[in-house]
Amino acid sequence: MDGHAFGTRCPVCMGDTRLALRVSRDPIPDSHIDAFSSAGKEKNSALDEHHKNSNHPAVLLDNIRSAWNVGSILRSGDGFGFSHAYLCGITPALDGPARQAILKTSLGAEESVPWSHHKNAVKLVKGLKKEGWKIWALEEDSRARSISELTTPPPVHNCVLIVGNEITGVDPELLDLSDEIFHIRMQGEKRSFNVAMAFSIAAYQIQK
Repeated sequence: MDGHAFGTRCPVCMGDTRLALRVSRDPIPDSHIDAFSSAGKEKNSALDEHHKNSNHPAVLLDNIRSAWNVGSILRSGDGFGFSHAYLCGITPALDGPARQAILKTSLGAEESVPWSHHKNAVKLVKGLKKEGWKIWALEEDSRARSISELTTPPPVHNCVLIVGNEITGVDPELLDLSDEIFHIRMQGEKRSFNVAMAFSIAAYQIQK
């Protein structure tokens, strides 16, 4: 996990980890092991290097219900150069039953945007803040300022942008932990955009 924000710590409980046991179900020829190891190291090295050297933000999906929205956010995240996607709470993950639905809208972006799943977003964010990450949330809130006011966006290095549930929004505890809260000014009768569209608007605004 060289270059990852958590290093060798568990991304769920933040505890230190170490390799205790390596298990193989069946004997594998040495030639296959060498080939598999080389391919795995090459892919992981590329992702770790991207995360380590990236000056771009990460995104945190807080209890997003729709797998299609997850896939769409991954695709936009790739387009805007996001370094990681934290899938939290009930947000569908690519290793679960909603994988195929996510793939329909991610269109391969899941291969270029490293992702991880976390049950407790509050615990995750507290850990990220200890690592020096800035936390920004996209939510309609009395403390929020319009994202259109960012004529000169602040540095986005080591920044996590939170987008929340399609109905209930971002967890209030996450808002309290946020360094900045932004909202997108609406001009019609609806109070908010689709979460994937809102993410794209915010991602463009903070990096333009």
